[in-house]
Amino acid sequence: MTSSTETLPVIDIGSLRRDSRDLARIGAALDRACCEFGFFYITGHGISPALSARLMTLARKFFDSPLEQKMTIAMAHGGRAWRGYFPVDGELTSGRPDRKEGIYFGTELGPDDPRVRAGVPLHGTNLYPALPGFRDTLLAYIDEVTAVGQLLLSGIAAGLGLEQDYFLERYTSDPTVLFRIFNYPPSTANADENELGVGEHTDYGLLTLLQQDAVAGLQIWHHDRWMPAPPVPDSFVCNVGDMLER
Repeated sequence: MTSSTETLPVIDIGSLRRDSRDLARIGAALDRACCEFGFFYITGHGISPALSARLMTLARKFFDSPLEQKMTIAMAHGGRAWRGYFPVDGELTSGRPDRKEGIYFGTELGPDDPRVRAGVPLHGTNLYPALPGFRDTLLAYIDEVTAVGQLLLSGIAAGLGLEQDYFLERYTSDPTVLFRIFNYPPSTANADENELGVGEHTDYGLLTLLQQDAVAGLQIWHHDRWMPAPPVPDSFVCNVGDMLER
């Protein structure tokens, strides 16, 4: 099912996940969404709600812990791998501090991996919170979301009139995965009216999949205005990155 008015399209990829015979129809829906909005929701992705809830619970426990404890895995300890925690106002967008805190993760690579030994940026070992089950839950979730991303790219390729495995063969057989968990603190009574959780930007990668919680706030720029992208249960908001747009 695909629906679209002046809201973001919602595309159910469940049949694509089960049977590639629906590839052409879903590919066409993805193509329209990418061309018109650059954003869309997906449902039917197949990721267990229990796994998502478990990771969300662990993330909240981490963000609720004292700053001193969170800083034990600060990004300064992650080096060129670009992994670890940053505090509120610790990240800039267009030169302005974001009102958010977060943790960066990626594909888990050991010290003997050739890319790690060569110091290739964004490759290395994750820094994990000292919470039971966090590492296993996170890595399982990353694997699941990466598989959904590959499936989406097969549909996008079909929508572009390309072979289903076009992106997989050329770009994403061993993708650079950047996985982030963000927490946006509530605004204070004396907050600057221009203060934003994260400022206006485009994503520099290929494809972004974003799972929201129940708190709204995400907006996209469309037809010279800001359009809300409120939470849709058990969905991901997906957007075209600069690489895919080009």
